[in-house]
Amino acid sequence: MEEIETRLARRLSQLRTERGWSLDELAKRSGVSRASLSRIENGDVSPTASVLSKLCVAFGVTLSRLMQMVEDDFTPLVRRQDQEIWTDPETGYRRRLVSPTSRNLAGEVLEVEIDPDTRIEYGGSPRDGLEHHLVMLDGMLSLTVDGKRHELGAGDCLRYQLRGGNMFETPTTSGARYHLFIVE
Repeated sequence: MEEIETRLARRLSQLRTERGWSLDELAKRSGVSRASLSRIENGDVSPTASVLSKLCVAFGVTLSRLMQMVEDDFTPLVRRQDQEIWTDPETGYRRRLVSPTSRNLAGEVLEVEIDPDTRIEYGGSPRDGLEHHLVMLDGMLSLTVDGKRHELGAGDCLRYQLRGGNMFETPTTSGARYHLFIVE
């Protein structure tokens, strides 16, 4: 298991312990099975984006904030070769942490790549009204937010406040690459 995945497993276990929750309690709150939670916390498997989303909703933290919690230190300059990349083992979704969150900064920037013919669905928002600015770099993407579907192409920007679930879909003919700016 890679270093970031080991730190992520340890941090998820700490978040559960800090709240005084058993694995059964977290399973109930997140909708993720107790067995899966145990395997994730033990570092036996890497969680998918869908599972991480459910856990973030249960803990009340954004995925980016969770990833920041596993970072060692904040540095002002983050060179491309030092930007951590996380790949969803289920969908192949790739998430590069371009500008990590910090206790002293209100925003962060992610670069996301989604392969053609991929659908990723998130059931909820870790915080109601979380501000997002999605800027398409390449490809095509359908994004459903608050029940409204948006078709995006290169150069388009979609600004929204996340209040519930959302769904990302790419057509069979094209993947998508975009920057996502999240303001907390």
